[in-house]
Amino acid sequence: MSFVQEHSAFQEKSGSFIGWGPFWLLVATIAGFVFFVEGIQALLNAWQLPEYSHGPLIPVLSALLFLRQLKTVPENYGAADWRWVGFAVLVVALLLGLLGKFATIDDIVAYALILWVGGLLLISFGWSTGKHFWPPVLHLVYMLPLPGVIYFKMSNWLQFISSELGVWFLKLLSVPVFLDGNIIDLGVTKLHVAEACSGLRYLFPILSFSYVFAVLYRGPVWHKAVLLISAAPITVVMNSVRIAVAGYIVNYWGVDWLEGFTHFFEGWVIFLLCILVLFGLARIMLLFNREKMTLVDALDLDTNGLGRQFMRLRLVQPSAALISAALIFIAAAIVWQTLPQRGDQVATRDTFAIFPRHLGDWRQQGSQQFLDSRIEEALAADDYLQIDLAKEGLAPEVSLFMAWYDDQSQNGVHSPEICLPGAGWEIAWFERTDIGKLVNSETPFNINRAIIQKGELRMMVYYWFEQKGRRIAWDFAAKYWLMMDGIRTGRTDGALVRLTTVIEPGESDAAAEARLQDVVDNLSPILPRFIPL
Repeated sequence: MSFVQEHSAFQEKSGSFIGWGPFWLLVATIAGFVFFVEGIQALLNAWQLPEYSHGPLIPVLSALLFLRQLKTVPENYGAADWRWVGFAVLVVALLLGLLGKFATIDDIVAYALILWVGGLLLISFGWSTGKHFWPPVLHLVYMLPLPGVIYFKMSNWLQFISSELGVWFLKLLSVPVFLDGNIIDLGVTKLHVAEACSGLRYLFPILSFSYVFAVLYRGPVWHKAVLLISAAPITVVMNSVRIAVAGYIVNYWGVDWLEGFTHFFEGWVIFLLCILVLFGLARIMLLFNREKMTLVDALDLDTNGLGRQFMRLRLVQPSAALISAALIFIAAAIVWQTLPQRGDQVATRDTFAIFPRHLGDWRQQGSQQFLDSRIEEALAADDYLQIDLAKEGLAPEVSLFMAWYDDQSQNGVHSPEICLPGAGWEIAWFERTDIGKLVNSETPFNINRAIIQKGELRMMVYYWFEQKGRRIAWDFAAKYWLMMDGIRTGRTDGALVRLTTVIEPGESDAAAEARLQDVVDNLSPILPRFIPL
């Protein structure tokens, strides 16, 4: 009996009852889209960035993986079991989505979408069948943007590795080169390994591809694991080759050759080479497999009958769990629309343009310094200040840098712990500490204290994250309080404050630190004017 005949026979037995299952599934889906609209918008915004431009393909590939896997599941016209497990997952997704909405952090709402998809499948097919659909649901993770803190830390780490390996390859090619942080010095030209060259543009799509590759692969489980794990190192090594090729071209033909089509073509060539290396790795593993088969045989690429599997969604039956899921998301979407909007609330503040030229006995030297346009773009601050302060009879000067963000949920604050090594500074010593008692503060004053050096030049650094009067040292703690402030007040503003001073030859670290503490003591009273509580 064909699928249509079976379906018709079942309809005759159950009347029009079967038609309500797809209806409630559609209602639950639409209600979920409306509720998670901020997360969907966050995805659409992220997918416009080069690092996440592969994002639109992920839901399509996940849907294809789901339909392919559905072919292995017998057609079932009876009631599914344990649907309420899926409803419980949907409740968790709802709560996580509400957390992101109240915190005005749209990425959290986007993360909740994954749980929502999984919960809807568990309700539709029941626990016994739905639990086996985790591979296509898990694959949706590759469409999500990384949290800002993790993104910048990962980008920085990949930049260092890519720089080191790229220089090593250049030396193999007998190209005279010197590495200064993320700056490749070729003598007459300096090539900066920026965020765009960290490898993230290739890493995310390659990881997604290797995941699909592993799911379709029919070899042993350990083969699948190797394919998944190897994607990251393959991407990093090939990106280093790309940087080395760029350095070689710049050294012999000039930097103009990297602009426009050549740079774009070079990137896509490396991407395709990564794919070929993955295929080659799978082919090598098959040579040592007991069950001899070709790579074509090892990949399950059969796409026949996917349309028929899609039509099986018509067999989803209504249930208390499915109807409850639809109603609870309809209610949540309506209630949220009636609540007063709390986002985009930024406290009134003075701009850094009117920052006083005197802080106690400390006087500003010269005018404000402006960052290079490339650094300004990476910093993405709404307002910043960079000045040098000097005290009569005391040397050397203290450099003060502050960056203000109206909304940290979008870009976030870039930690000097990430930026300084990229500029060639080595962090010789680092700790997080509370200096409240040392600077006459009645509340905890948590800072990062470090000694950085480049060659023989050594500097003492203080920096912290300023959020509504809190002085926070740890960037992940700053993200936590960002979320809490968003929930409580709707504000997601904040700032970074950094002080640096040179440690002169023969000078003690304590003497240099005393200058920083003196500036902090004079800076604290006026800080709320520019970084409001």
